[in-house]
Amino acid sequence: MTTIALPAPPPQQVAAAGRVPGNSGIWVGITCEFVEFAVLFIVYFVARAHFPEAFEHGSERLSRISGTVITLLMVTSSFFIAASVVTMRAGQRRRSLWWLVAGLVVALGYPVAKFLEIRWNLAHGIDGEAGIFFTVYYYLTINHLVHASWGILGMLWVLARHIAGAYSAEEHGGLEALASYWHATDIIWLVLFPFFYVLA
Repeated sequence: MTTIALPAPPPQQVAAAGRVPGNSGIWVGITCEFVEFAVLFIVYFVARAHFPEAFEHGSERLSRISGTVITLLMVTSSFFIAASVVTMRAGQRRRSLWWLVAGLVVALGYPVAKFLEIRWNLAHGIDGEAGIFFTVYYYLTINHLVHASWGILGMLWVLARHIAGAYSAEEHGGLEALASYWHATDIIWLVLFPFFYVLA
């Protein structure tokens, strides 16, 4: 069996394990993202309470393959970004750079998969006017795509700084901030996926 071994953090990193990764600015952004989606989830449950049959049968018309592919892309990309942080903390800058590139490449698959899913939906008559379930579905999932697109732009910025040598084992707050935001976006998708593709 092939395994991926990630290095253990050096002693100074273990000593600083209690600190918050990234920076305060990114955590303000993550908090705003969670608050925004908390409100949208309330909209989801209110709509579902008023139109239970629409939500009961709506997911049957969606492509579960598309939802599963997006889930795998998000989770895999998050793992690669986390591996980039771990290897940077261990002082392995080149490995960290390649993990980041891998995370970006996989993340770019998300907007492609979403575009193909929407095209498939439209070909099957599933648009924003196909019913309340699909209106809520488009609003929440496209909103998530917007947040993910910001994360992908963040990856490009962090990658440029990484290539320029801006990060080291001692200073890599920007890389941690990116990882924190991307994990938050990943967590939200892991809630959206069952809401629309499985449990509806």
